[in-house]
Amino acid sequence: MKKELASKYDHQSVEKGKYAHWIEKKYFEAGDMSKKPYAIVIPPPNVTGKLHLGHAWDTTLQDMIIRYKRMQGYDALWLPGMDHAGIATQAKVEARMREEGISRYDIGREKFLEKAWSWKEEYASIIRAQWEKLGLSLDYSKERFTLDEGLSEAVKEVFVRLYEKGYIYQGKRIINWDPVQRTALSNIEVIHKEIEGAMYYFKYKLEDSDRELVIATTRPETMFADQAIFVHPDDERYQDIIGKKAINPANGEALPIMADSYIDREFGTAVMKCTPAHDPNDFALAKKHHLDMPICMNDDGTMNEMCGKYQGMDRFECRKALVADFEKQGVVDHIEKITHQVGHSERSGAIVEPYLSKQWFVKMEPLAKAALENQKKDSKVNFVPPRYEKTFNQWMENIEDWCISRQLWWGHQVPAWYHNETGEVYVGKVPPQDAENWHQDEDVLDTWFSSALWPFSTMGWPNTEDPLFKRYFPTNTLVTGYDIIFFWVSRMIFQSLEFTGQRPFEHVLIHGLIRDEQGRKMSKSLGNGVDPMDVIDQYGADTLRFFLTTNSAPGMDLRYIPEKLEASWNFINKIWNSARFVLMNTDENLEYKDLKFDHLNLCDKWILNRLNEVIREVDANMDKFEFVNVGSELYKFIWDDFCSWYIELTKVHLNSDDETVKQASVHTLVYVLNAIVRMLHPFMPFVTEEIYQAIPHLEESICISKYPQANPEFDDDQINDQFTYLMDIVKGIREIRAHYTIKNAIEVAYSIETKDNNLESLLDQCVPYIQKLCHASCAGYNIETSDDVATATIQGGSNLVVELGAYVDKEAEKEKLMSELKHLEGEIKRCTNMLNNEKFVSKAPQEKVDLERKKLADYTSKYEAVKEKISKN
Repeated sequence: MKKELASKYDHQSVEKGKYAHWIEKKYFEAGDMSKKPYAIVIPPPNVTGKLHLGHAWDTTLQDMIIRYKRMQGYDALWLPGMDHAGIATQAKVEARMREEGISRYDIGREKFLEKAWSWKEEYASIIRAQWEKLGLSLDYSKERFTLDEGLSEAVKEVFVRLYEKGYIYQGKRIINWDPVQRTALSNIEVIHKEIEGAMYYFKYKLEDSDRELVIATTRPETMFADQAIFVHPDDERYQDIIGKKAINPANGEALPIMADSYIDREFGTAVMKCTPAHDPNDFALAKKHHLDMPICMNDDGTMNEMCGKYQGMDRFECRKALVADFEKQGVVDHIEKITHQVGHSERSGAIVEPYLSKQWFVKMEPLAKAALENQKKDSKVNFVPPRYEKTFNQWMENIEDWCISRQLWWGHQVPAWYHNETGEVYVGKVPPQDAENWHQDEDVLDTWFSSALWPFSTMGWPNTEDPLFKRYFPTNTLVTGYDIIFFWVSRMIFQSLEFTGQRPFEHVLIHGLIRDEQGRKMSKSLGNGVDPMDVIDQYGADTLRFFLTTNSAPGMDLRYIPEKLEASWNFINKIWNSARFVLMNTDENLEYKDLKFDHLNLCDKWILNRLNEVIREVDANMDKFEFVNVGSELYKFIWDDFCSWYIELTKVHLNSDDETVKQASVHTLVYVLNAIVRMLHPFMPFVTEEIYQAIPHLEESICISKYPQANPEFDDDQINDQFTYLMDIVKGIREIRAHYTIKNAIEVAYSIETKDNNLESLLDQCVPYIQKLCHASCAGYNIETSDDVATATIQGGSNLVVELGAYVDKEAEKEKLMSELKHLEGEIKRCTNMLNNEKFVSKAPQEKVDLERKKLADYTSKYEAVKEKISKN
């Protein structure tokens, strides 16, 4: 007894329990050595919170690919995991601790890390529950975490090797500094916001002179660390003061006036103060001119001992107080209000301070060069769409050394130790033998340092003999958003090439961002965010998945439009109802392996040929990651061809007394529906499993069923043209009925005027279908008709004639023909222009060119037939 389908589709009952069953049966576990491997590693979500709609999109795309490959017969591995997300997670844990009235400094590093691990377990379980709700076919037996023991070993190995090659070094640089979190930040952790500020113009007196220089700054609080004043060497206004000194009004120090061609003579007063420890451009000038680099600020954003009476003040309080004092002293020339882009910490919201700090850096030039060279070889990483390779190349060509140390406790602690007496630095995977004489660097590594190793560290590297590494690396496809090409994709590529000698993945499929209906980025501040779990509760995971994967081309943003979500829901309902129809007409003892196709009629042959065409089209587009095209192809085939045409037409045979004819249609219905649900399975796994279990099938689960393949026995290059006659006649009679408001209860008579005498046999096959769908009887072919007829041009320029009697309106009929003639003229012109376009003919796929030629021939024959009709009226 097969499973029955409920009278109404209810996503909650359909989706309940299936995932747990799939996991129990181990359908998603890779390792079948008899098959060719195919691997994807999940972009590990941060353990900072719940998954958002962007995660749902990203992971559903991966799930579609991996389910498709699994069904194609690959040993498909989709490796799950999560990222410790250094600063992001530490910020969350510290925020929770503040609510408890404690800080990390109150409890110390060890106790703090216990709280961080507790947070990780809490949110990892939430994320896994969300993966389940989305139906993601992940191999949990191979799940990894960026701070687990194996990945920690990989991180140490990479650090030590890069250090030994001279690619990792310690140095003082200007970095992004978060004074609230008290740590360096990567560029991706800095959000630039436009805010109101001011440009302050201050007077600097020349030493031993009454002459004054007016110098502008947006950050007066850093003036205590000024080391020089610069002018352009060719600026005639200041030639005479180069080599002299000017007094810093903040602290009375004499600053040397120097010349450098870096100075922009057109900007402001063309005189620039140099504060090396608090500005990246000033830092570069200071290195060139060998200036000192003192820091006037503490790491918490307060002023230090260099600042005199302002010591201990917050940097912005100091700014206000200093400007107020300058105004009293007559130092202020003028102040301009400005709007400018200012960096803010993504995690704490604090304004980022450019800050001179001793940090660990990766020398990027040799690593970037190797990555760029590899993109010229066959072993390159293939970007989809290809335009994003240019984005990658430009980033790598202009890359700066990478600051990898962070002043945090949650993360991979830098594997470096300092001798307690000599200060000597030791770098290694394990502490020095006399560990009691050394102390480990307290900093941790940037989250991206461990994430960059993800495709191979998760496979057991540095053990290159690990079975996972040997079988599944390099991986096949990475799916990610365009916003982290710089920060993650690029780093995985250069680290993989450096440590494995291979690319990390063959393809990287790039998608965009999810936006609201108005095209705005989803954010808490706008209140336009959508929780994917809420959508699943309302519509089901299958509806959300189909919407997310079929409404945006690779590389493009996706707009969240509720009406399109509704359309996906309606589509699933259509599939559900069609499956119920098939089941109602199928013997419950029918086995899939017993299907026979010996006595096929016109409609059976047509739908089986169309199925072949769709399978081939879907395969081609799946392999190109063109999921919008796949969705459109399946939607049109299922809704129009299968449901609207084939199911309706096949009722003629299902009601037949001839059991052979009836069974041919039943077997075709089952065969096509079974193929449909298997093609749809990667998009909507739950409902397809439910239907698959209800209809005749082969495998115990659709998850491990074979993806449909075109059956050459059903190929028929004539059938589409033949079937179009039937479709055209049905459409023509229906349009005429609608135009003249003829009730369906009234039977009409039709005839066909054709110059092709070989058509009569085919047209005879169409008669019972037309009778069923249109309540119309066939009067014959090329027969005498009355003057009271309505006509329509059909396939091949033949003419459909419907007897109307009192219903006919000759003027309206003539207008209709003129309108049709104009439409055909336009289509002929369009086709002709395309076929006269050399680029189209030479570059478009041959099938597309042939299709346009076929259309032109059809439009031309129809055009001639309509002209002839008009001349007779």
